[in-house]
Amino acid sequence: MCGIVGVVSHTPVNQLIYDALLLLQHRGQDAAGIATDNGNTFSMHKANGLVRDVFRTRNMRSLFGNSGVGQVRYPTAGSSSAEEAQPFYVNAPFGIIMAHNGNLTNWEQLKIEMFKNDRRHINTTSDSEVLLNVLAHEIQQATTGYSLDPAAIFKAVAMVHKRVRGSYAVTAQIAGYGLLAFRDPFGIRPLCIGFNETDHGTEYLVASESVALEGLGFRFLRDVLPGEAIFIDLDGKLYNQQCAENPTLNPCAFEFVYFARPDSIIDGASVYATRLKMGEYLAEKIKKEVPLGDIDVVMPIPDSSRPAAMELAQKLNIEYREGFIKNRYIGRTFLMPGQAIRSKSVRQKLNAIGSEFKGKNVLLVDDSIVRGTTSREIVQMAREAGAKKVIFASAAPPVMYPNVYGIDMPTRAELIAYGRSTEEVCREITADALIYQDIEALKRSISDVNPALKSLEASCFDGIYVTGDISRDYLDRIEFARNNPKPEVDDSVRSQLNLNLAQVD
Repeated sequence: MCGIVGVVSHTPVNQLIYDALLLLQHRGQDAAGIATDNGNTFSMHKANGLVRDVFRTRNMRSLFGNSGVGQVRYPTAGSSSAEEAQPFYVNAPFGIIMAHNGNLTNWEQLKIEMFKNDRRHINTTSDSEVLLNVLAHEIQQATTGYSLDPAAIFKAVAMVHKRVRGSYAVTAQIAGYGLLAFRDPFGIRPLCIGFNETDHGTEYLVASESVALEGLGFRFLRDVLPGEAIFIDLDGKLYNQQCAENPTLNPCAFEFVYFARPDSIIDGASVYATRLKMGEYLAEKIKKEVPLGDIDVVMPIPDSSRPAAMELAQKLNIEYREGFIKNRYIGRTFLMPGQAIRSKSVRQKLNAIGSEFKGKNVLLVDDSIVRGTTSREIVQMAREAGAKKVIFASAAPPVMYPNVYGIDMPTRAELIAYGRSTEEVCREITADALIYQDIEALKRSISDVNPALKSLEASCFDGIYVTGDISRDYLDRIEFARNNPKPEVDDSVRSQLNLNLAQVD
């Protein structure tokens, strides 16, 4: 999961992109990067770390130009090395820089095709570099002569849709021409566009979430449609075209559950409103499964679950209290690599207010339970703080299947609900009772807010992969690769490995 942004302005955009990435920091804490276009010259700076740590004054001063792209990264494919921080750059044709949010499911096959058929070398294990080279190759194929027009760009994007599988939302800057943005034909990852009227003309900003637009004074225009491509030239003229055959809208349900900021609107649905609905439906289930007299207080696990917990408490007519205080300088544990790091950081991130727990039967509400590490630690903290009974509720259904579209949970063994009943998960997290949201209730929580959202990408809950290309063999392969990482190699060895790979039919 990543956050991306692209801007076309009439004034320098370095500060604008930086501020947009700060507003999208929740989508990735591993690395950050900005690339700008100053005529026919790109300037770029990227590194591992948070936005505030990656960019210093000297870096910002070197980012010249009135258009560009940026990204905050949370890696789901490839490694977390600095060389795989985005944006990525390719020098032909024209020069293209690209930022990508999503995950390609056929990137390994595409990498072979790039070498054998397209004569392009992929230097990293990032699927984003593969996607950039596919785009660059198709632009080259669609171009006649030395100039580029929107029709050729849209023709190239149409070919990208035919070759690439998986999820992708993209912002790409083409040197000397303008900004390209497009979204996969299933609309899995979010992307929206906003505008700002100035004395010099209209400025456009494309971003993963609407909060990045509104926080910078841009007016929300609309979401980028599934399969659609938008091109904005350097004069601020906007072109758009549907480039996919039979596109369908299937936004990721986990965006609404956890990843997106509550003040964002994704595909016409307020994230905050959907979380309120999750609390409403979860309250109905709790009424059926737990004697309400056994619950003294309802408490959220900060922050994502707060709207659901508040609505749930109101529907159950039970007192709502804040029992955990969050240290906002500790990153999201779900985004952190390694079980030991996540477990340790829970105690650093949350602290219990003892007086709110002592002698009470507490209903804890969290947005979801993925690996169970955080849930187990929180239940233990509640008991240590004096809770008499700890009931745990999840605003999302059991996470039982790998997500292959940009969320870092590809190994089934890592998912606490995989192969376990609700009662078994309850024992694992040491709670007195556990209530999960039903999958249909989750989907209704989102479609109630925007009835146009008739289909959702909810594979981690229901095991249905909307792209239709995910098999058990595929899941086994990514699981094996995760459990058996390849050792780091130098460039000369990597080149030979790529050559050997390309020779395999």
